[in-house]
Amino acid sequence: MHIDGGCHCGNITYEAEADPDKAGMCHCTDCQTLSGAPFNAVIPVPETDFTLKSGTLKMYVKTAESGNKRAQMFCPDCGTRIYATSVDDPPDGGSKIFGIRLGTVSQRAELPPKRQIWHRSALPWVNDLASIPVVETQ
Repeated sequence: MHIDGGCHCGNITYEAEADPDKAGMCHCTDCQTLSGAPFNAVIPVPETDFTLKSGTLKMYVKTAESGNKRAQMFCPDCGTRIYATSVDDPPDGGSKIFGIRLGTVSQRAELPPKRQIWHRSALPWVNDLASIPVVETQ
């Protein structure tokens, strides 16, 4: 599936080819903190299928509890996180995988998550969102 998107301020834009069946959510505490939300929704895309159309991304490298280092790529102007990837090249010589943040994808409504990872860290109330009253505007 062809996707496109960008940051909040418009400085960063991109295009990519993604497999909709690979969209997912991560509940790890790092994703909660970095996203400022109860979970992080992503679509993985091989680096070779990603094209940065405008802007220059800034990188922050976080070290996970496991010791793995992940590059967090974001807009230097508005701070929107665009994707995360490994710091080092894959040992098999393959392509890096970019975990594009679904909130930055124009077609995000067409990419419902198909799996959840690190669910043991999920906040207890995320599994019952349907019971929370809905207000359309503030």
